[in-house]
Order: sequence, then C-alpha cells, then structure tokens
Amino acid sequence: MINPNPAELFNLIKNAKYLVALTGAGVSTLSGIRDFRGKNGLYNEMDAEKIFDIEYFEKDPSLYYSSAGSFIYNINEKEPSIVHTVLGDLEKRGYLKSVITQNIDLLHQKGGNTKVIEIHGSPKVHYCFRCAGIRMSFEEAAAIVRAGGMPQCPNCGRVLKPAITFFGENLPAEALRESVTEAQNTDLMLILGTSLTVNPAATIPNYTLRSGGQIVIVNNMSTHLDRQAVMHFDELGPLFEELHKIILEEHT
Repeated sequence: MINPNPAELFNLIKNAKYLVALTGAGVSTLSGIRDFRGKNGLYNEMDAEKIFDIEYFEKDPSLYYSSAGSFIYNINEKEPSIVHTVLGDLEKRGYLKSVITQNIDLLHQKGGNTKVIEIHGSPKVHYCFRCAGIRMSFEEAAAIVRAGGMPQCPNCGRVLKPAITFFGENLPAEALRESVTEAQNTDLMLILGTSLTVNPAATIPNYTLRSGGQIVIVNNMSTHLDRQAVMHFDELGPLFEELHKIILEEHT
C-alpha cells in the first residue's frame, strides 16, 4: 500500500504491542546533515572510505578529525528533525519501545528517545587504543576538535578514537545482538530514511518478518523489502508533520 492516509499509519502504531523504529541517514538530512551516498552526499566530495578507515586512522588520525569536524563535531548546532521529535514523543507516550539507528549524530537522544541502539557505533565516547579505561566524552572531544585540535590520551599522548565503527572494524556486537532481539520481538517496525543497502542493518527487518511482524517503509528511494511492507510512504517530513498533528489531537 503506497502512500496511504497518515491516520491509517497511526492506527497501526496505536495498536502495535511492541513498536520499534529502524532509521537511516534520511531522518537526519531533515536536520541539515548530509548523507554519505545520496545525490549530494559527502562521498561525492570526500574520500570517506579513507576518512573512516581504521588502518589509515592509526597512521594519520588528523585526516579524520580535520574532515569530520564539519559534520560530526558541530552537531550541537543541529536540531532534531520532525522525525526525531515525533519518535521521542511516541516513546514518551508509551508507543515506541526502541530506536535502532545507523546514524552517528546523537539526534535521536536529543529528540527525546532514551533507548537508542547505535549499530554503527557512536561518537559519544572517545577512547585510547593503548591505555585501558581512558574515556573522553563527546562534549569534551568536540570542544577540542572545534578549536582545531585532536583529543589525546592523558597517559600516553596518543590521539583518541571515537567509538564509531570504521571500515575494517567489527560492528559493536552487543548493539547487533540487541537489534536482532528487538526486531524479533516487534510486531511493527517503522523503517525510516534508509534504502536498506548496507549490511548488516539491511537484514534486521528480516527478523521481524520471519517472526510474523509487519514493516512500514518510509523512504524516497526503493528498497528490496518494498513488496513486503504493509505500508509504504515516499516522504518523511510531510508524513511526520501529519503524524505530529494526529498525535496531538489524540491526546488533547
């Protein structure tokens, strides 16, 4: 069912026993954060594979910090999109159980979600390869990067790495396990702003389908699961604006 009435989607949401959202870059482009692979994505002007390559980072971390400063460490200047805030509201009202995200921008937390599973890691922690127990918060690291520096280990002086999953690293095992469990438990998964092309994130909805759950896809590009979606919308922003109105009417 392509582009059904938003009220029909809210009825699904309202009647779901265990609602989970899976989000990709399209959610954050509404906040002014460019994606990597889209028409105007960062891949078109940056060597992202080198920037996020673990071997290259170990040789020269300055490339990552000089390049990523503009789209990771200025995130405090970005505000949650309507999708982030509606998902936060859905959790607050008891509808949404968790968000599984491919994004590394921390905007789901800023939008009000408390159970966010970051399957590609997160910049909220920076750590030292060499010295166990050395941790630096995102806020402290971001201040250093915005000032033109790189966060360093207070013990050995080595440049700290964000807990983002780089090329050549395994995805965080606990986040993957938790994502699979959530996908198996949900009877309704909202798939938002992702074309489901990057594994293993692209496989997560399969656990929902195999467990008898339903999926709703909201994305402006086709996905390999479109035919299995109970509903399919093209545009995130307008849909969530309407959902916001419906939720307010429901609770007034």
